[in-house]
Amino acid sequence: MGKLTALTLKSALSSPGSHSDGDGLILKVDKRGGAYWLCRLQRDGKRQDIGLGSAKLLTLAKARDKAKDVRTAMKVERRDVLAERRDEKAAKVTFREAATTYHAENKAGWKSEVYARQWLASLENYAFPKLGSYPTGGIVASDIISALTPIWQEIPETARQVRNRICAVLDYAHAKGWRSTEAPSGSGSLKAGRGLPRQVKERENRKAMPYIAVPAFITALQRKPSYGRLALELLILTGVRSQEVRLSTWSEFDLEVRLWTVPAGHMKRAKAHMIPLCDEALMVLSKAAALRLAGTDIVFPGVAGNPMSDMTLLKVLRDASEPYHVHGFRSALTDWAANEGHPDAVVEAALAHKTPDAVQAAYRRTTYLGTPAQPGARVKLMADWGRYCASNAGCAVVVPIANVRAAK
Repeated sequence: MGKLTALTLKSALSSPGSHSDGDGLILKVDKRGGAYWLCRLQRDGKRQDIGLGSAKLLTLAKARDKAKDVRTAMKVERRDVLAERRDEKAAKVTFREAATTYHAENKAGWKSEVYARQWLASLENYAFPKLGSYPTGGIVASDIISALTPIWQEIPETARQVRNRICAVLDYAHAKGWRSTEAPSGSGSLKAGRGLPRQVKERENRKAMPYIAVPAFITALQRKPSYGRLALELLILTGVRSQEVRLSTWSEFDLEVRLWTVPAGHMKRAKAHMIPLCDEALMVLSKAAALRLAGTDIVFPGVAGNPMSDMTLLKVLRDASEPYHVHGFRSALTDWAANEGHPDAVVEAALAHKTPDAVQAAYRRTTYLGTPAQPGARVKLMADWGRYCASNAGCAVVVPIANVRAAK
């Protein structure tokens, strides 16, 4: 017979402390009025307190029944009830939940906001579609390989980053008790040449569209305006990197002085970069303004007004059956500029490249932008490039890009 009764229970609920009913059943009441049942037992010489539930939801009779079930499980069936509960809890923590929690806890210590944003975006694009709903405790090497296979050869550097980030999340889940083992080793089944194939493209430069094919491609882009197509067109016309155009906001553009100032946080070298806008680039921004989405300052928004993913620009190329990479348009600009006789130093400044020679870097301070009265070499470079990119516009017959390549 238990020590507690309906009358003493009512009194105990208003008295902070521990109230024993016997056989390990205890009512705990805290100073704030919270009350819950627990069953206290010994396992392998160690005390274990097993929570049974709220005393405000669980009657004394039901608490006794649950305590009896716990005693039977532990003393008769020799089960580890606490371990079972941990496993049950872990089974409910998905990879998406673990990754977002890990990201929230660690992003403040990472090198930049851009890196933190890219870190989570890479998992959203390449890991969550396959692994997002999986419980962390159930993910094995074959699941990770399945998620990485579509991008392993296509974008090898990104694929390796995603692999490392998946493993970091799984190690974190192990430390949190949501997973019984650490992540599969990157030197084991997830190493190239073992569970994953060797990356035949990892030492190749990213494929660039020949500059002679760019005008026809620009014409094709303009046939069906969309945020993705407009963003790619502006990227081509300005020679910027993918993230610089994807993260761009209207506040970065001064259309009156025809200048785009990319903030340091969006740049690879973490140094602000100014870009003169040619007529063709201003036309792209005019089209984007006509499609402007309310509630966001992002020029080319993705889902819910957030920056579009890196895959959006690559998808534009793939939908056009083009085998090239987005980054390759910077090479196309470089090749065209060399052919047209534009100085290398001007082109390097336009691409925001670091001057390799330390002495030159120390003394070469010019931006080649000039003044409104006397435009500099970079203004001329971008104006010439814009006219070249638009040179196919208005032609009665658009030459297929494949034919242009064959003629190169």
